[in-house]
Amino acid sequence: MTEQLKLKLNDSKATRWGALVIVAFTMMAAYYVNDVVAPLKTMLETDLAWTSSDFGFFTGGYSFLNVFFLMLIWGGLILDRFGIRFTGKLATILMVGGTALEYYAMTGLAGADATLFGYNEILGYKTGVFVAFVGYSIFGVGAEVAGITVSKIIAKWFKGKELATAMGVQVALARIGSQAGYAVAIPLARACGISMPVLVGLLLLLGGMVAFFVFSVMDKKLDRQLADAAVDEGAEGEEEKFSFKDVKNILVNPGFWLIALLCVLFYSCVFPFQKFASELMILKYGINENVAGTFAGLPALGALILTPIFGGFIDKRGRSASIMLFGSAMLIGVHFIYALPSVHYWLVAIVLMIILGIAFSLVPSAMWPAVAKIFPVSQLGTAYALIFFIQNIGLWGIPTLIGVVLDAYCVTGKNPDGTNIYDYTLPMCIFTGIACLSLLVAFLLKKADKKYGYKLEEPNIQE
Repeated sequence: MTEQLKLKLNDSKATRWGALVIVAFTMMAAYYVNDVVAPLKTMLETDLAWTSSDFGFFTGGYSFLNVFFLMLIWGGLILDRFGIRFTGKLATILMVGGTALEYYAMTGLAGADATLFGYNEILGYKTGVFVAFVGYSIFGVGAEVAGITVSKIIAKWFKGKELATAMGVQVALARIGSQAGYAVAIPLARACGISMPVLVGLLLLLGGMVAFFVFSVMDKKLDRQLADAAVDEGAEGEEEKFSFKDVKNILVNPGFWLIALLCVLFYSCVFPFQKFASELMILKYGINENVAGTFAGLPALGALILTPIFGGFIDKRGRSASIMLFGSAMLIGVHFIYALPSVHYWLVAIVLMIILGIAFSLVPSAMWPAVAKIFPVSQLGTAYALIFFIQNIGLWGIPTLIGVVLDAYCVTGKNPDGTNIYDYTLPMCIFTGIACLSLLVAFLLKKADKKYGYKLEEPNIQE
């Protein structure tokens, strides 16, 4: 009976996995909203008179506030100071508000002549583009803060248990939202209007907000159990509070910089690429626009299936540093072949997206649990926030760069409807170069693991 009294809520396998599913639904909705506009690039040009530069500007908006106003770092500090429940609720509210503003931009401010307070342009961009950018920026703050919050939730509920598997499952479930966004965007927009995919995302986020409030009740009960049992493990309670000295300790840790650099380089070759991949599939490989978004979303589908499998392997066998190295190498091959002008057979494009999905499963399944090994729980929120902050520099800068490069150097003609035809060779060369840098950083991380004893090659499950 004494042993039973010591059991905590997360000691129950069904309960901890149930809690994971609840917060994963919130992230699933966030990933849907994040990716649902990407396949609509051509429709935005025809229906709302956007240019590639407008689209790149809008896409970079996801990370604008996180990078230039340090919102993600503040979110990490709030997370470590005020806990996962307060921060998660705040993040879900921001996501809902930002998406509502984005939806308004695509309905109330649609078209090149739309005005706001008498202005049809703001900072050189059409009013609708700028307001959509602002909404996407607010959503981006909420989504990134929600991401680090969920990472800390998993580290708390699964410490010493199936940590990498749990993170892999969370990523996999989130990818369902991403894949759904790519798959339904064009058919839904053609059937119900270009703003309908965003409206669906708004409704999903409202459900995700409710789901997180339900989880908060469970997490509060777990904290009461920890307090009643006088647990003093830091990783599972909220007793060990963050201090600003921890920021210095994080920044002087070589593992932080290597993980952060690998993160920004690797994800800059995936997420920004996917924003333009639908158009690449249509223009270079002749894939029908109704299914191009589905093919562009194949990496998300691959992550859905493979990330939990790879996470389970890491939990039992380890080898995180080696897996990150291998996944980065795969990324180079994918983008290099996409960059070859002579290769334009549609089946090659699809196979490359599948390979990208495998790499997209390997690296995250190893990377995010590695952070929980390098830093104590009191620093985890801030460590994740700083890493995500550096990642957001790439998520802002790379799509903005690609949009400008396309308009400035890659226009080869015009379609009958007046939209531009682009040659994607130069953008794919840019992605290939970034992928090469990610491989170098992954190699340095593996060397640092041996030097500093991060134990990245060791299993996560503690016997």
